Formats: sequence, C-alpha cells, structure tokens
Amino acid sequence: QVQLVESGGGLVQAGGSLRLSCAAAGRTFSSAAMGWFRQAPGKEREFVAGIRWIGGAANYADSVKGRFTISRDNAKNTVYLQMSSLKAEDTAVYYCAATRSGSYLSTGVTRWDYWGQGTQVTVSS
Repeated sequence: QVQLVESGGGLVQAGGSLRLSCAAAGRTFSSAAMGWFRQAPGKEREFVAGIRWIGGAANYADSVKGRFTISRDNAKNTVYLQMSSLKAEDTAVYYCAATRSGSYLSTGVTRWDYWGQGTQVTVSS
C-alpha cells in the first residue's frame, strides 16, 4: 500500500503561483510513477501531469503546458506541482496519484492505483 498526502493548496489571484506537495509513504518503491489530477465542480477528474520516479521524465496536459511543472525528490518520497500564471479555470480539487505498473504518460484515472485526499486550489479572477 502507498499513502499519499497532499498539501499546499489555497486561494490565489489570477496570474499568481502556488506549489503543491505530495508526500508518499508505505511501499513507495512499488510505484512506477506519480501524477496530479484535478476535479472541478460538476466535471470529471482530469489528468494534469505525470512523472517517472526513475529518470524524472514528465508529461503534461495541454491546458497546463508551459505554466505547471511537476518534479520529484526521491530522497523525500515527495512530488511537487509548481503552478504559475494561474487562471480561474485552474480552480479545482487537486489530487496526487501513484501507479504501480502504469506509466507517467497515462491520463486515465483507472490507470492509477493510489490517491490522496485532495487539496483545494481556488483562483480568483
């Protein structure tokens, strides 16, 4: 089992920045990749970014490319999502996810095995 705990959400003005953190505990060595998803009210959960634990290759949704950066600290078992140039449409609950054997390229929620509890990000316009 892998436990994921997100932090760093909050309220920010449009154009501002936030950094989310996701601390992983448990059998973290069994995770091939980590990712971030988000879910806005009335919408389905959508992929934001993914990263391989080994090597750090990353993948982004088109809507966040150039604005968000995913990174990881293997020693701390922590993944980060640096969000810049935030827009009102980025408002959502952000979830951290881990996959045992899937890929950081996987954008479907069913490909990911473990989930955090989510952290709210609100961008005011």
